[in-house]
Amino acid sequence: MSTTAGDGVLDELDARLLLLLSDEPRLGVLECSRRLGVARGTVQARMDRMVRKGVLRGFPPELDLAAVGYGLTAFAVLEIAQGRRGVVAEQLSAIDEVCEVHATTGQGDLFVRMVARSNDDLQRVIDRVVAVEGVRRTSTSIALSTPVPPRVRPLLERMAG
Repeated sequence: MSTTAGDGVLDELDARLLLLLSDEPRLGVLECSRRLGVARGTVQARMDRMVRKGVLRGFPPELDLAAVGYGLTAFAVLEIAQGRRGVVAEQLSAIDEVCEVHATTGQGDLFVRMVARSNDDLQRVIDRVVAVEGVRRTSTSIALSTPVPPRVRPLLERMAG
């Protein structure tokens, strides 16, 4: 595998370190170095570089939103007024139940993942989304299940060799 510290590509050791941290995010640098068979300074330098490059963005806990009361996930495709993407995205970020917003090509302009406690609660969230100035039209679908949850592991495993 490749890499020099500046080319932005992960090498095998980076991938192995990220896999280890994905499995056990609370591991310290010293334990990571022991398990990977490299110096503590090497692990720390790798982590610092990945943070600096934006590859490693943090270690938040992974939450099951259904377990904390938000059992309904929905996706909305929004058509917005020309030139309003930044303003609309900023207003959407003020809606707590909006988990992600992606600018897209194709049918709509923004793809929004949102959560709710019930169908009635989802209607309340959709009403807030539709009320955002610049939103012209929305099409919402409710997720019935998540057969493939968000993941990066297969990519890291390929890089790790």
